Amino acid sequence: MARFSARPGIRAQLMLFLCSICLLLLGLFWFLSTQMLEPLYNRRIEEQLSAQADEIVRLMDTATENGEILSSWDFGELMVSDTFREALYQALSKNSELTNFCVDISDTTLRNVLYIENLYPCLLHNSTLIDSDSSSPNAPTVLQMRRTCRENGQLLQSLRAPGGSSQMVVGRLTADGSYTVLVTTSLVHVGEAGQVLGRMLPTIAALIFAFAMAAAWLFSQWFTKPLRQLSAAARQVARGDFEIQVDSHRRDELGSLAREFDHMAREVQRAAQMQRDLLANVSHDLRTPLTLIKGYAETVRDLTGDDKAHRDEQMNIIIDEADRLTALVSRVMELSKVTSGAEKCEPVRFDFCQLCDEVSERYDAICAQNGWQLQLELPDQPVEVWADPSMMERALHNLLGNAMHHIGPDGVFILRAIPCEEGCRVEVEDHGPGIPAEDLPYIFDRYYRSRADAGKTGTGLGLSITRAIFQQHGCRFGVESTVGSGTTFWFILKHPPKEGAKAKPPRS
Repeated sequence: MARFSARPGIRAQLMLFLCSICLLLLGLFWFLSTQMLEPLYNRRIEEQLSAQADEIVRLMDTATENGEILSSWDFGELMVSDTFREALYQALSKNSELTNFCVDISDTTLRNVLYIENLYPCLLHNSTLIDSDSSSPNAPTVLQMRRTCRENGQLLQSLRAPGGSSQMVVGRLTADGSYTVLVTTSLVHVGEAGQVLGRMLPTIAALIFAFAMAAAWLFSQWFTKPLRQLSAAARQVARGDFEIQVDSHRRDELGSLAREFDHMAREVQRAAQMQRDLLANVSHDLRTPLTLIKGYAETVRDLTGDDKAHRDEQMNIIIDEADRLTALVSRVMELSKVTSGAEKCEPVRFDFCQLCDEVSERYDAICAQNGWQLQLELPDQPVEVWADPSMMERALHNLLGNAMHHIGPDGVFILRAIPCEEGCRVEVEDHGPGIPAEDLPYIFDRYYRSRADAGKTGTGLGLSITRAIFQQHGCRFGVESTVGSGTTFWFILKHPPKEGAKAKPPRS
C-alpha cells in the first residue's frame, strides 16, 4: 500500500511561507510603531538639543577666551554685549535640523541674562503654564533647572503643561562656570500617534493579510505550474508515452529542469528502443543457431544416422552453432556483470607495455594463417598505469578483435601505447572501410551496428563491454574514423598514485 506524506505540498508551503513573512513584517511594524517610535523620537530630539546647546557654549567659551565681556550690570540692569548677541543670532540661524526652539542663558546668580524665543508657547519663559503664581523668566521651576544644571554640569528634563504639550530641556555649563545655557523644544504627540496606530493596526493587518493570501495563492499557482506539468509528463512517460514535451521557454531553474526532463525523455525513449532492438537481435541470433541445431539433429536422427561422413559434417555444424550460442550467451552475461557493477574494478600498478606484448602473442597464429600483421608501437621504457589488468586485457582483445573484423586490404592493424601527461594513451588502429560520421556517436551502444557491418558475424556487444570497462576505470576514451581510410579506437589510462598517496576510487 502506498504511503502518502502528511506534509503539505509545495503550493501550500509557498503560501504558508509568504503569509508567515507577511505576519512577521506586520508584527515588526506594530512593535516599531507602538513600542519604539516614541523612545527613538525622543532620542533624536535629545541629540539635536545637545548639539545646539554645545554649539552655544562653544561660542561663549571662545568669546570669553578672546577677552570679550558677555554681560555686565548697568544702573541695576543686566546688559548683554551686542557683539556676542549678533554672533549668537548668526550661529543659531545656520542650524538646519532644529528650527522651533528657545534658548535661555543665565549667570552665576541664576538670573536670566538672555533668552531667545523661537517656539510658542515656551514653557521656560511663559512660566504661567507650569508655575501659576509666576509669569517671570525667573520662575521657581526655571530657577531650579538652572541650579540643577550648574550643580551637575548638564541637564536633561521634560516639561509638561497641564492638559497641554510637553517640551524637552537640555542644559549645559560654560567652561569657566559663569553661564548656564538651557535649550528647549516641543515634543510632538508621538505617544498618542503610536496609540492611534495600535488601534488601527488590526484593521490594517487584516486587509494586508487578505491581500497577502490572495497574492500568495496567485504566486504559488504561477510558480508550481511547471512542476505540475512535469508531474503530468512524468506520469505519461511512466505509461510509455515518450513523445511528451514540457514547456521550456522559461529562463530560470524551472525552465532548465523542463529542458532536462525533455532530454531525459528522449534518452529514455532511445534506451527503450535500443532495448527492443537488443531483444529482437538477440532473439534472432538465438533462434538461428537453435533452428540449425534442431534441424541437423533431426536429420542425423532420421536420415544420416548410418552415413558417417554426412553425420560428422552435420554434427560439426551442430557443435559450431552450439559454440556460437554459448558465445552469445557469455557475451550477454559478461555485459550484464560489467555494467551492473557485479564485477568490480580492482586497479593495481603494472607495466602496460608488458600486457600489450602478452596480448599480441595471442594473435600470432591467426595472423600467420591469414597473412595479417599486428604491429606493436610501444615505447622503449616501461609505462606504469593504475588499472585492473584482467579488465584491460579483455578491453584490448575486444578492440583488436573488432580491428580484425574490419582489417583493410593491407592486412595491417596496429596496437600503440603513447606516454602522456595523464598516463598512457592507447590506440588500436585498422585500415578498413571506416565508420560513417553519423554512426560514430552510437558505436559503443549495445548491439549497435553501422550499415557497413550489416551481415557480419559477431554479437555486437564487444564495444559495449569495452565502454563499461573504461567507465569503471574513469578513463577518457573515444573513436576517430575516416570513411575509406580506417578507424582508431583510443583510451587513456592514468598514472599510478604517488607513494603514500591514497588513490581515488574509479568512477562507476
